[in-house]
Amino acid sequence: MKVVIVGGVAGGATAAARLRRLDESAEIVVFERSGYVSYANCGLPYYIGGIITDRAELTLQTPESFWRRFRVDMRVRHEVTAIHPDTKTVDVKNLATGEVFAESYDKLILSPGARPTQPALPGVGIDRLFTLRTVEDTLKLREFIEQHHPRSAVLAGGGFIGIELVENLRELGLDVTVVQRPKQLLNPLDADMAAFLHAQLREKGVKLMLGRTVEGFAADGDRVNVLIKDEAPLTADMVVLAIGVTPDTGLARDAGLELGIKGSIVVNDRMETSVPDIYAVGDAVQVKHSVTGQDALLSLAGPANKQGRIAADNICGGDSRYLGSQGSSVIKVFDMTIAATGVNEKTARQAGIDCDKVFLSPMSHAGYYPGGKVMTMKVVFEKGTYRLLGAQIVGYEGVDKRIDVLATAIHAGLTGPQLKDLDLAYAPPYSSAKDPVNMAGFMIENLSRGLVEQFFPEDVDALPRDGSATLLDVRTPGEYAAGHAEGFVNLPVDDLREHLAEIPADKPVYLICQSALRSYIACRILSQHGLRCSHLSGGWRLYTAVMQDQAAAQEALPCGMEK
Repeated sequence: MKVVIVGGVAGGATAAARLRRLDESAEIVVFERSGYVSYANCGLPYYIGGIITDRAELTLQTPESFWRRFRVDMRVRHEVTAIHPDTKTVDVKNLATGEVFAESYDKLILSPGARPTQPALPGVGIDRLFTLRTVEDTLKLREFIEQHHPRSAVLAGGGFIGIELVENLRELGLDVTVVQRPKQLLNPLDADMAAFLHAQLREKGVKLMLGRTVEGFAADGDRVNVLIKDEAPLTADMVVLAIGVTPDTGLARDAGLELGIKGSIVVNDRMETSVPDIYAVGDAVQVKHSVTGQDALLSLAGPANKQGRIAADNICGGDSRYLGSQGSSVIKVFDMTIAATGVNEKTARQAGIDCDKVFLSPMSHAGYYPGGKVMTMKVVFEKGTYRLLGAQIVGYEGVDKRIDVLATAIHAGLTGPQLKDLDLAYAPPYSSAKDPVNMAGFMIENLSRGLVEQFFPEDVDALPRDGSATLLDVRTPGEYAAGHAEGFVNLPVDDLREHLAEIPADKPVYLICQSALRSYIACRILSQHGLRCSHLSGGWRLYTAVMQDQAAAQEALPCGMEK
């Protein structure tokens, strides 16, 4: 059996190694048009920033190491230019010599990945305008920085690679501005959770121009003008296009394979395409989202590796199935960690799922053990069934641990209340006896039992302030004096029982505290005395983060960038 693989990196290289482990006699040929067959995409920004100092560390395998270990014929700088399913051949061009030849196959795996989205804008392609996807892109960017010592950069777009690059450029001392049409960074987050990311970036000196449209680029001597709709242009020493990726599926289209979202390759759960003996894996394929069941595109290394293994299993006579993508992700943003899994609230509603949510602000470990820091968690679940849909966490240490627990719970089909039953490891340096994930379960269980009602930051301004409701802030007087919502009267939770007679029994009560713990306790006190009450989920801490982010977004950014 002869297997030809188009593209290396996560999907293709994994498939090649798995094929050899299952079939020692198979002939395996991999064609990769770049000069690197297996490299760490996610490490590229850290090489530019100097965190990773040795470029060899980016290369996971070389053609030589693959041959020594697996006897796989890895051919870099070879581009497959056409697929002929009727003759089971591919046309290949050796980019080093210009030679063109045909290669036969019994089975074909497509792992072409995705390319940086290149909008049809004036000026795309000028000098000092970069993209970041391959090792070659990385080396070009780092060489430019080392030779020209730029002082300013504009990034068009704010996805994972873009945000990582922002951090690394800022750490090099560059003045960095992010411009994009969406009003928030990182699509996996909801706007309320993205507020913490935006605050972190602004604190580190990054300028954010969100909700703005880039209309083109123009060379300006040794600098680049970024043309912004309805605003003066920005001027910077360099510009990076980071507005997303597009499935690289021209070969598949020309060969007559069925295509889906954004031209992605349609595959079944065995990673088979619509054409016999052709498989496809990685960023180029359309998958099912495991939470919504809808078609999706998710460009992540974990799914690509799994898909490569599955395709190899099935080529070798197995029956492996891809169960769908959940979209689990984590990113470092300076000293902050941000993670997500499943779907966010916005996506759930777009999918027609009636959902609810809880916010909590637990410590990363036991409060009495030094060094703990607050994290903010948002857990989204389906109303009625309490099926877990997704989670987002912003914090510092321990974020990755909790998101992985929640990702596992979602995959296992647990409900929100069942989170309380998870037996999670505890020691003071690592967690609390009631882990944050358990706490989320307690909160969702309380909602399911009708023990508490909640409202959210977006509801605060619409609360009745005409005397038809009682608005109470149950924090301490000092906290209240430092800032409070309009119309809320201060009555600390510890004094609440002594003032019950002063609270009208015929009016609803709305409660606020710092993180929603004290307001929950106040709700339980009041409800047992016959009052109907609701409290602010996420508390004053979440509310102020959202309000401050909205205010910052409205501020006019000075036109241009400092020389």
